Amino acid sequence: MPEDSGETDAKPDHGYILDEQIGYLLRKAYQRNAVIFSENIQDLTPTQFAVMARLTELGSVSQNQLGRTVGLDVATTKGVVDRLNARGLVHTEKDPVDRRRQLISLTEDGWRHFTENAPRGIHVSDQTVAPLTQAERRNFMRLLKKIL
Repeated sequence: MPEDSGETDAKPDHGYILDEQIGYLLRKAYQRNAVIFSENIQDLTPTQFAVMARLTELGSVSQNQLGRTVGLDVATTKGVVDRLNARGLVHTEKDPVDRRRQLISLTEDGWRHFTENAPRGIHVSDQTVAPLTQAERRNFMRLLKKIL
């Protein structure tokens, strides 16, 4: 191992520059977004907000499908749904066609809570990309969607 000589502009021998790695940069960008989110929407996590947003689009949906549409694994989806259910923001019921499945939907309070916070959610996204020009924002979003 080389000696620690403090900060330097020299590139390491291995060629791996952390500040140039997509995963690191995406995580840092997400951290920025999470801080802005928590400053604007204190009583929900970004994941809970995403689940509620998807439910406004899909209506009543299976827990499994809900998780897939927001990019969550089964255990995480169940935890998020359980926490929202405990707060009275979502309702769960057995699927009448397949009793093994749980259908999830927003309650009236859930709809109200989401629609009241939706403008704040838009503001969070705007603030996250505030350093970018409008053209850069459009290109950034296009490129992120292309990666997905």
